[in-house]
Amino acid sequence: MPRIPLLLIALFFIIGSASHFLLTDFFVASMPSYLKYHQEIVIVSGMFELLGAVGILIPQSRLLAGYGLIALCVAVFPVNINMALHPEQFSDIPEIYLYIRLPIQFFFVWFIWWAIKPERLVRG
Repeated sequence: MPRIPLLLIALFFIIGSASHFLLTDFFVASMPSYLKYHQEIVIVSGMFELLGAVGILIPQSRLLAGYGLIALCVAVFPVNINMALHPEQFSDIPEIYLYIRLPIQFFFVWFIWWAIKPERLVRG
């Protein structure tokens, strides 16, 4: 039976993945203008969120999935920065939330790293 932190991580990324497919236009609008292929990046990142969410629940793939989810969090951080720098483009979201998300992302990376600790110590 998976530990509670792993279930929370999986749930977070399953919801995130579904959001990428249900709210694609929002995620595309969040992308920094210097990136190309916005819709493709949104779809691929949604697929990786789903793979990571499932993978972190499977003991044999947990370590790889955890590191993959950490990498995904780092990869999408520029989107969060872009949103915080351009709050006028996201008037439906209170500006404070756009800024609060930035340090929360660091916490979430730590939380994933902490949750896969047993696998890191065994295989590490």
